[in-house]
Amino acid sequence: MINLFSSHKTYFFILLISFFASCVVPKKKFEEMSARKAKLDLDIAACEKAMKQVQSERKSLQEQLERMTNNSRQLMKDSAQTGLALRKTQKLYKELNNTYDKLLKSHESLLANSASETSRLSGDLARREAELKNLEASLKTSKTQVDKLNIDLKSREERLNELERVLAEKDKAVNALKSKVSNALLGFKAGDLSVNVKNGKVYVSLSEQLLFKSGSTKVDPKGQEALQKLAAALKDQQDVNVLVEGHTDDVPVAKGTVGMKDNWDLSVLRATEITRILTESGLNSERITPSGRSKFVPVAQNTSSETRQLNRRTEIILTPKLDELFQILEKN
Repeated sequence: MINLFSSHKTYFFILLISFFASCVVPKKKFEEMSARKAKLDLDIAACEKAMKQVQSERKSLQEQLERMTNNSRQLMKDSAQTGLALRKTQKLYKELNNTYDKLLKSHESLLANSASETSRLSGDLARREAELKNLEASLKTSKTQVDKLNIDLKSREERLNELERVLAEKDKAVNALKSKVSNALLGFKAGDLSVNVKNGKVYVSLSEQLLFKSGSTKVDPKGQEALQKLAAALKDQQDVNVLVEGHTDDVPVAKGTVGMKDNWDLSVLRATEITRILTESGLNSERITPSGRSKFVPVAQNTSSETRQLNRRTEIILTPKLDELFQILEKN
């Protein structure tokens, strides 16, 4: 900085001399000195700029020096800590070596003892693999069976649906038949006959008062009228079977009654007579079956004249043919 300042003073002094000399020197000399002065000004400016740059670099170098000093101090501190850490690490390393030696010995011992265990485990593994194969085979067989069962179940469901359809149609037919028979017998007293549905069949129950005199097998005119109307209602029911059942009370047949030994004969002869009237009224004889039940299927206890009167009856049982239903059941 002192050299630059001295140069500055020298240049300034030369400039003054040049100024004063210009008064006595020729013009050419003056111009040369002016040119030198301009060059000196440029040099001065360059020097000042260089001086500022040097000052900036000096400041930067001082900052770097401070940082390096701080880093040196930190390094010295870290060096002490590193030495401590190194000693701890060496101690840990020694402990690890000891532990490794112990583990190595344990490992060698385990290797020596594990030969039999390995053999046992290999045997278990082979056995489990065999079991797994058996399970897979069983699973495959079970899957085949399940598939077969699913197919069978689907078939059974289809048959069940068909069965339900047929049963629904049968119930519908039975109800329609009951309605038709009831309408055909509307003119008779409720106490003389009844029409009911039971177990998928239509039961037409005719009392003794309507059909027969006591102990007789000949049907009264009023009873014949009822049977003729029933036959007319059943003529077009080709899919209906007719069972005629004769029933009596427990009072024995009077001794000496012609053609009858007991209530069996009475019930059978009455059922046969009713069957005859129905066929003569136009009902197909192949569809009718007479049957005598004697006293053995009462509807009331034979303890009074009223209850005995209820038991003396003829039941005509109308059963729709179930061929389609039986065909479905046979498929099972």
